[in-house]
Amino acid sequence: MPFIAAIDQGTTSTRCYITTVDGDVVGTAQFEHDQIMPREGWVEHDPRQIWRNTRRALSEALVDADLELEDVDAVGLTNQRETAVIWDKKTGRPIYNAICWQDTRTEEFGPEGAPKDRYMRKTGLLANSYPAGPKWAWILDNVEGARERAEKGELLAGTVDTWLIWNLTGGAHRGKKGGMFDLFTTRSRVQHVTDVTNASRTLLMDLETLEWDEDLCEEIGVPRAILPEIRPSFGSFGAMRRKKGNRDVPITGVLGDQQAALFGQGCLKEGEAKMTYGTGLFMLLNTGDEAQFSDHGLLTTVAYQQAGKPPVYALEGSVAVGGSLIQWLRDQLGILASAAESEELASQVEDSAGVVIVPAFSGLFAPRWRPDARGVITGITRFTDRRHIARAALDATCLQTVEVVRAMEADSGITVDSLRVDGGMTGNDLLMQMQANALGANVVRPDNMETTVMGAAGAACVGAGFAQKPLSLGGETTWESEMAGPDRDRLISLWEEAVARSLDLA
Repeated sequence: MPFIAAIDQGTTSTRCYITTVDGDVVGTAQFEHDQIMPREGWVEHDPRQIWRNTRRALSEALVDADLELEDVDAVGLTNQRETAVIWDKKTGRPIYNAICWQDTRTEEFGPEGAPKDRYMRKTGLLANSYPAGPKWAWILDNVEGARERAEKGELLAGTVDTWLIWNLTGGAHRGKKGGMFDLFTTRSRVQHVTDVTNASRTLLMDLETLEWDEDLCEEIGVPRAILPEIRPSFGSFGAMRRKKGNRDVPITGVLGDQQAALFGQGCLKEGEAKMTYGTGLFMLLNTGDEAQFSDHGLLTTVAYQQAGKPPVYALEGSVAVGGSLIQWLRDQLGILASAAESEELASQVEDSAGVVIVPAFSGLFAPRWRPDARGVITGITRFTDRRHIARAALDATCLQTVEVVRAMEADSGITVDSLRVDGGMTGNDLLMQMQANALGANVVRPDNMETTVMGAAGAACVGAGFAQKPLSLGGETTWESEMAGPDRDRLISLWEEAVARSLDLA
């Protein structure tokens, strides 16, 4: 039976699963990386640390599975999407930290007073701090000599998938001996590539042609020559192997993390949707082979593409802060000893006693797109304790989801009676019940909640010709709403009042 290595490079950690084509997980490993915050609104990662953690995760997952690299038949990759990297073509050294998708320094790029939706019909994205393209331009403009070096062909740019593929296919190992994998180092095998889902998150790719748009590259300030080749999500992205190995190990599937979750959940038909609860919150709705554009604050993106076939598109609602709010309570405020404690504490009270948290740490993303919003906690009284704060944090996750779901319904004309969910936060059963209550709809969680990494494994299987559909996630659990309509209305009203206060601070 073929074995698949699925690499999931996320916002806070990198992990690797070794799976069979039947969806059985036989080995895992995971390593966190540093969150670098030089100033307010800036979020960076060290690309070299991400690459080291990727090597470690792959190596230790293989050890956990009692396998060698040569036993792997295909590699799948999924990644945090809009995070931008630029590196030296010869040495492989990044010229600056990776600018994370959460970073807000490029919010005001472009002509003063220009509408934020000026690129929407071509790229599906708003002109704000989210896409990778302006982040690349910022690096070129703020690192001494970078733009001149880019024009000379000395630099390469990419989102995290491109950075890792370049390294996995030998880019950082040419002329070197040893190393964790002792990778094949022939120059012709090094791949500077990306897939259509990641390219669609840059503000530089035309959604119709699936190619870099020369006019956009010029206007935003990113030389076309430093950008990777765009390829279908399921297909060939090069290969890796040990020098002493007797065959290549092909990379056959690449998807941005939210598209990987959509594919992993099996949302292959028009009208099917999923919500992922991770560092942020992300809902994608499959819209078929036609790109649909939103009137309610959503984005348009490529969902996936199989080699030789047309792309599949999706509407997306992106929320910046989900699980990272729980991390903030744990790491910055010390209210929680662990992320899991949020469920224990919140379950000890019936509600938040009027406390509302609006976690606008990077402003508010979909459907409001207000980068100037500020985080607030309202409704605190002498009665408030950390249990109410924990409960309010879970409420914030649920109510941000409600806003995105309602926008999705308004754009698509589809009523969401049942929401498919995944991601690390969905292991919190209380949160899932609270979400069903706030939505007034069923919430359905697969037994295997790790749909992002499983989506990457499934993409590799399809790209390698081992399968034509996603891997099995096992059974599922369903939560039904237990909240009366008036109680739901009051909860949402308190949330909207708190958001108004958040916006008043702008």
